[in-house]
Amino acid sequence: MSDNQWAAFAGLLGGVGLGLAGAIGRFCTLGAIEDALYGDDFRRLRMWALAVAVAITGVFTLQAMGQLDISPSIYFTVKWNPVASILGGLMFGWGMALAGNCGYGALTRMAGGDLRSFFTFLIMGIAAYMAISGPTAALREWIFPAEIAKGEMQSFAYLFGTWLNLPPMIVAFGVATGFTIWALWEARFRASSTHIIWSVVVGLSIVSGWWATSFISTTGFDVIAVEAHVFTVPLGESLIYLMTWTGSAMDFGIGSVLGVIVGSYIGTLIKGRFRWESCDDVRELGRSVIGAFLMGTGGVLALGCSLGQGLTAFAVLSYSAPVVLASIFIGAALGLKTLIHGFQNT
Repeated sequence: MSDNQWAAFAGLLGGVGLGLAGAIGRFCTLGAIEDALYGDDFRRLRMWALAVAVAITGVFTLQAMGQLDISPSIYFTVKWNPVASILGGLMFGWGMALAGNCGYGALTRMAGGDLRSFFTFLIMGIAAYMAISGPTAALREWIFPAEIAKGEMQSFAYLFGTWLNLPPMIVAFGVATGFTIWALWEARFRASSTHIIWSVVVGLSIVSGWWATSFISTTGFDVIAVEAHVFTVPLGESLIYLMTWTGSAMDFGIGSVLGVIVGSYIGTLIKGRFRWESCDDVRELGRSVIGAFLMGTGGVLALGCSLGQGLTAFAVLSYSAPVVLASIFIGAALGLKTLIHGFQNT
């Protein structure tokens, strides 16, 4: 196989793990926010924290062993723009609330027969490509022109490591330990093997993406992006690949999208949850379309989605990760409050 095909295969395997975690373990960003805000249940947020801890530990361990080089990733080659991160995160979070799920969530639910999520997938993928090279790209580039980072590792592990005169791995392990302690602090979460196991699976899926693309990029002959799982632009890439099969090539992102669909479908069958669903009314479909457009555009501005920034970028402790994730949380919280109570109480 070509290097691109090997990368796609790696994305497929990791995507299957993420799909199974979504369908069986109910790993979901918006679901975690809803549980915490309206159900006083933080277990799915703790799943995210434990997954991040596993991802951080795995990535920085492999890097210390010389098995992984994260420096060529987009989080370190493009200069971080805090305003773009905040605006993009808010747009993504608000859109996520309107659509009822994120890009990753749309794939998992689409595999279970949810037709509304299918429309979210289509519109979000188109909107992302519009923001990359379509009508909205010119506006994005005018307001937020991309700048090349001048050799700076835009990671808190390196920043604090320099300040404290410590190796980046030690700083990373300290952060991972903090997330682990918070995740396991609650007795209900510790007692749930399902939550713990699938959190670990999600974290390892992120690590596998970073390691595989770095390995192929280093040892192969083709130009391969060093990345892990993100579900914004790859949705659009998958649509283009389906339409131009003979004229385009598979890559990690496309394999990842396919993997999530396959894993979610298998998990849905295992749990006996597959059923065809559609929108309740035209207004719900309209909210899904608007939300998907906001997510596709916001995800490009923020250089990642709830999973791409919240897990993939957090795994390397990118400057952008906590800012985008906090903005997504705020945007989603405001969007949910608006849907539930109306604008007058927002």
